Amino acid sequence: MVEKAKYIWMNGKLINWDEAKVHVLTHTLHYGLGVFEGIRCYACIDGRSAVFRLKEHVRRLFDSARAMMLEIPFSQEEIYQAIMETLKANEQKEAYIRPIVFIGDGAMGLHPQNNPIQVAIVTWRWGAYLGEGGLKRGIRVKVSSFTRHHVNVMMTKTKTVGNYVNSILAKLEVLKAGYDEAIMLDTEGYVCEATGENIFIVRDGEIKTPPLTSVLPGITRNSLITLARDLGYVVKEERFTRDEVYIADEAFFCGTAAELTPIREVDDRQIGEGKPGPVTQKLQTLYFDVVRGKVEKYHRWLDFVQ
Repeated sequence: MVEKAKYIWMNGKLINWDEAKVHVLTHTLHYGLGVFEGIRCYACIDGRSAVFRLKEHVRRLFDSARAMMLEIPFSQEEIYQAIMETLKANEQKEAYIRPIVFIGDGAMGLHPQNNPIQVAIVTWRWGAYLGEGGLKRGIRVKVSSFTRHHVNVMMTKTKTVGNYVNSILAKLEVLKAGYDEAIMLDTEGYVCEATGENIFIVRDGEIKTPPLTSVLPGITRNSLITLARDLGYVVKEERFTRDEVYIADEAFFCGTAAELTPIREVDDRQIGEGKPGPVTQKLQTLYFDVVRGKVEKYHRWLDFVQ
């Protein structure tokens, strides 16, 4: 269950959590055209709180909206400030942040006509998305029978509400089979991403992740590529097949919600030694140090809550 906070920012003002409601004829509820972001705020080592790469997340929200022909009635700076305002009003030292842009009620039918574009920002406390045990020991994964969106079927670079029906189906499938998460292949059978995470594999000290052809340009993905290269690792953005995952020394997922979650097993095949490997552990430790403000070099990625 989502932990209830005091306030939700909605259409330009803070309102009480229980008053943040929409009409049952909200267009996005029926047809799925809306965009959102997932962002995290962390408590830092110096006692302050900081939002990780907030400007990049806000920019991606607006990029998603533009691609989906949604005109957000606020500027990027206004959304940035609204996120900060909501965190402070809710007195949250750590929080998951969910801005969402959606089409309100009015006309029905596929064409939204002049229905209002609405914006809400919700913040709540959220722990490890795939479980604390998963962060420490790694998770069991299955390749889903559901294929990830083709680039000419949906806007794969966007965090569009309706895109995630595909993810939900894959998630339900593998959870019912006893696994923790799904790997999804692209329409040509190459490894693409998970239901809400990007994927990396490691073999002989070299790191690979699928190119941005049909995957979401993850901000955590981008961060980890930078961190890995700064540590001296070779990182390649290229296609790979599921059997390359099976024989990898290490594998892990990443994302704002999942952070950096190791993979210990795929399709009943043990990955490496069946536990987080040295590259995964090194990157995971550095990532958590960075988001908590322990590494001054990367303070450029932190927006401190004043």
